[in-house]
Amino acid sequence: MSVHASQPARTDAEVGDVAAYMIRLGQAARAAATHMRRAVTGDKNRALLAMADQLQSRRSDIIAANAADLARGRDNGLEPALLDRLALNDARLDAMVEGLQQVAALPDPVGEIEGMHFRPSGIQVGQMRVPLGVIGIIYESRPNVTLEAASLCLKSGNACILRGGSEARDSNSAIAACIREGLREAGLPEDAVQVVATTDRAAVGQLIAMPEYVDVIIPRGGKSLIERISREARVPVIKHLDGVCHVYIDATADSEKALAIAVNAKTHRYGTCNTMETLLVDAPVAKKLLPKLAAAYAEHGVELRGCERTRAILEGVVAASEEDWYAEYLAPVLALRVVDGIDAAIEHIERYGSHHTDAIVTENYGLARRFMAEVDSSSVMVNASTRFADGFEYGLGAEIGISTDKLHARGPVGLEGLTTRKYVVLGDGQVRQ
Repeated sequence: MSVHASQPARTDAEVGDVAAYMIRLGQAARAAATHMRRAVTGDKNRALLAMADQLQSRRSDIIAANAADLARGRDNGLEPALLDRLALNDARLDAMVEGLQQVAALPDPVGEIEGMHFRPSGIQVGQMRVPLGVIGIIYESRPNVTLEAASLCLKSGNACILRGGSEARDSNSAIAACIREGLREAGLPEDAVQVVATTDRAAVGQLIAMPEYVDVIIPRGGKSLIERISREARVPVIKHLDGVCHVYIDATADSEKALAIAVNAKTHRYGTCNTMETLLVDAPVAKKLLPKLAAAYAEHGVELRGCERTRAILEGVVAASEEDWYAEYLAPVLALRVVDGIDAAIEHIERYGSHHTDAIVTENYGLARRFMAEVDSSSVMVNASTRFADGFEYGLGAEIGISTDKLHARGPVGLEGLTTRKYVVLGDGQVRQ
């Protein structure tokens, strides 16, 4: 099924049978994925830059569509934070255009051959990086995700089916028109990127249960959405549920580094998955550092919840409950615990952490090596803020999400994370003896 870029998105009534509609999307995506496997880098980049041009030329249409979404959201009582995530303005559209240009400038991983070597038989064996195929992405609120997801899937040679939140229905439709026109101008199949037109929640259930058409699902949203997708999907899922990130300050840490890192990791942004939620402080330096840390957090309005040893040093700190050690606050709230050395810190992280991002501040090389080897998280850092756990900061150019899974992709998922490898063998007439 193909909808021309200039056509408006279908309504739920026009979609009709949701299961049949989703199957048509899946069939179209699978056909487009076959074409995308052989798409050359130049064509993919032309499509991305044409999308950027379309965003510029249709800017007023996109802003108008977004205004309709915002008005509907206000009428439906959408919270101010969600309205802010939903809103598009000139600055955000400029950032979206720049994002497309940046992805176009990234190296294309598809077709890279690694590890080519001769075997005793005379054959050469290596691995080639290839697209995953069809990627289903389910997300909430932010319409810019529509463009980010489409650009990364396109550059990595995949087809994708995008299911955004109902609150961004008109914005997503306007952005989808730009995407499809960009694909058309570059001679690539318009069905390489399809935005689900229906807001019926049954579409999500169908999308995650079509392994014959969809190769991978990537959910981006709240914990309840991701838990549902993980529980019900019949397609492999790349995800993370929680970002319970820790910073451990070792007794040998430089106090200025420790203060800067611990404050930045918590206060740079509160609502991100790589924000520190629990600070662990080695007992020998707790009396020296905790008052300085508490003063810095007070300037930012951060509420502290501490263990008994913390509360013996800092007056007025709320007693931390067992639930606090598991909490992803996404707010100006921080749990504090005094621990006896690196073994206790690692034990705490293993018990309460979410395997997302954890950091140590230390001047002891041996302890740094132990922490990196023994902490089982997708990103482990030494003397750096957890806020660096990000595709852009890692040099990936962009990311489609962060994975705490261990199979296929782990950590920030960029272009390489949207590809896999297959073995390639070069021979000259060899036969197996």
